[in-house]
Parts: sequence; structure tokens; C-alpha cells
Amino acid sequence: MDLDAVRTFVAAADAGQFQEAAAALSITQQAVSKRIAALEQDLDVRLFTRTARGAQLTIDGQAFLPHARELLRVEARADASVRPGRRALRIDVLSRRIAPAVLLQDFHRAHPQIELDVVTLDADVHGATAAVEAGTIDATFHAVTVPAGQLPGALRAARVIDEHHEILVGPRHALANARVVTLAQLAEHRIWMPGMAVGSEWAAYYDELAAAFGLTIDVVGPVFGNEALLAEIADSAELATLAGERTRYLWPDSYDLRRIPVRDPAPVYPMSLIWRDDNRHPGLRKLRDYLDSRRADAPEGEVWLPTWGRTGRA
Repeated sequence: MDLDAVRTFVAAADAGQFQEAAAALSITQQAVSKRIAALEQDLDVRLFTRTARGAQLTIDGQAFLPHARELLRVEARADASVRPGRRALRIDVLSRRIAPAVLLQDFHRAHPQIELDVVTLDADVHGATAAVEAGTIDATFHAVTVPAGQLPGALRAARVIDEHHEILVGPRHALANARVVTLAQLAEHRIWMPGMAVGSEWAAYYDELAAAFGLTIDVVGPVFGNEALLAEIADSAELATLAGERTRYLWPDSYDLRRIPVRDPAPVYPMSLIWRDDNRHPGLRKLRDYLDSRRADAPEGEVWLPTWGRTGRA
């Protein structure tokens, strides 16, 4: 069905005059007549009775009018669903616990007028960038281990998060009362991170960190979820785990878990926002500006970055 003809029918029904409908639509009266005639032919009914006083709806025209209005409302909603700035900005965060999700929530508080659709694709950097390239998401947060100029096609990346680390230990752990912990101290303790995905960019990061400082990072064991991990650590005098300083965890007060900054050097996990250069959603530009303004300063003292993160901001 020709939606321009439907729009013309509604305008004529509201105006009661083809001439007034033509003026409202900025077309000629002859064009109005042709569109109405074509619609009547398509529906095989008469929609108007022409009289000296104008155009009056027939009984079929009266029956069709509410459906015609709904067709135009559906058209408007369909158009708005894909127009840049009218649909929600769709961003992949990998996990709702980690720094990108925290920063997106802060962005939403600062810009509540920008509708967000926050998703977790459960994909590595290759799968997530493929989704950006295909246009199924507007952007994703991941570690980018190649220079930004080597990204395929229209993809662009900017390093927007340098996530510093903390260790998480229970009250009986030897480091429980420390104000800060060094990587040299951590080398004497078992760091438990069960279920780390082999071949992922974060596994590569922790492998390099462990090799550089002689850390023992144990990834063996079934994964029962973060709640079970926290319960095990709270009850252990030996287990510790590493977490980003903005990673969100909740646990009962009785666990008495301690989050302790790691320093000298402070390990940093660099994350980039990846998007398409031809994405015209106005919310994406605002998000990029916001993330750049929130880029955390490095902690005092020496900082350690993985090999692929030492070339400065992408």
C-alpha cells in the first residue's frame, strides 16, 4: 500500500477539502485527486463522495480511516527506530560488573536524554568487532592488541580506560591488613581466577603479567559464579584474586573481604572503545567525549602495561 496515498487520504479526511489537503501536504490538488483515486482502485472501494461542499467520507472511508491513521503511526515508529539519535545507542560491555558498565551508568546519569541499550555479547574482541562492523551494535569495549590503524574497514578505536588493579582477600589472608600490595609480594601468594577463557585478550594480559613478575595465577577449577568465588576467598587464608578497581562485587558483611590496591608497579589493563567511523548516532560522539574526559590519571609510582599497551593512546 502506498503510504503517501494513505497520508493524503488522512489529510483530506481531516480537512474535508482536497484543496486544503493539497496545501497541507505542499502538493497540487490534482496530485491529491490522483493519489486518492489510486488508493480507491487499490482497495476497490470509494472512500469519498465529492459534493459542492467538499469531500465527505463514505461508509468505507469511515471504516478505513482509523486503520489509515495506525499505518502512519507505525511508519513513524519504524522510521524513528533506525534514525540516528532517535533509537537507543547500543553498546556492548562484555560484563555488567566491570569498568565499562560502571562508566556507562555514569554517562547515563550525566546524559539521561540519551537512551542506552547496554548488551553483553559474550564475545571476544574479534566477535565484538565483527558485530560493530556489521552494525548490530554501535560500539564495544575491548582490549585492542593491534595499532588502531590496522583495524579493518571503517572500524576505529580509542583507548578510553586504563583499569588499575586490586587484590581481593579474606580476613585471614596474610595480606589482609596491608594498605597497598606490591607485585613482588603477590609473587608469594596463589592468585585464583578460575574459568579464564583460553585465548582471550584478558587471558593474554594475565599470562604476560604473570610471566613478568613470577605470579602464580591458578585458572583450574569449575566455575560456580562470582558469588561462590567470593565465598571461597572469604573462607580461605591462602586464596586471593585480582580485580579491576571499578569492578562491582557485592558480598555479605560477614565475609569481611578486603580490596587492596596493587602498586609499584601498578598493573593497568588498557581498554578501547571500538566503533564505525561512519556511525552518525549523535549519542556516540557524546559518549566518546565523556569517556575521554573520565580517563583516569595513573596512580602514583610506576605503572606496568602489557606489551601491546605501551604505544600510548590508540
